[in-house]
Amino acid sequence: MDQVDTRGKIVAAASYLFQTKGYAGTGLNEILRESGAPKGSLYYYFPGGKEALALAAIEQASHTMQAKVRQNLALAAEPVAAIRQVLADMIQALQNDGQLLTLSLSMLALETCHSSEPLRQACARSFREMAAIYTAKLAAGGYPPARAAEGGQLLQATIEGAIILSLTQKDTAPLQLLQSQLPDLLKPRNWQADSASGPD
Repeated sequence: MDQVDTRGKIVAAASYLFQTKGYAGTGLNEILRESGAPKGSLYYYFPGGKEALALAAIEQASHTMQAKVRQNLALAAEPVAAIRQVLADMIQALQNDGQLLTLSLSMLALETCHSSEPLRQACARSFREMAAIYTAKLAAGGYPPARAAEGGQLLQATIEGAIILSLTQKDTAPLQLLQSQLPDLLKPRNWQADSASGPD
């Protein structure tokens, strides 16, 4: 097993365990067992220990989630239709797996935001980057810049909330509700009229 492969397996195992069992509930030995990496390799690649490994896991999970969202957004030119496709993919994933894998960092963020400033910052950065992806899609669809930025933040907040509710209730109804209400939530004509009436 080469160095890149070993490190990647450790990060992948940590990402999976942190998202399914939580940060505090996952031990380093468990990560090594899940990854199949040699004993002692974890500190070789991550001398900062569990926190350093969690930062790498957040980065990997964030890249995976962003790539998945971009892929779904590319399926439709019109923003509302594209975002509904993103939600449809999330609904299907939760129905199939019942987990947050490749969907959200919310659980990890909530668990660590008061105990680790580096992890809080990493999760916050991931959320900002995801909001920026939605903002760019809205802007490309003709939304005024200020409203596109608001919409990106609104989408990120409501989608994260709907994911948490769906997971907690073991029911995708909150995500389905958001999907059905999305046209009203993101009415472009109203936003354009607001922007034309003067500064916010």
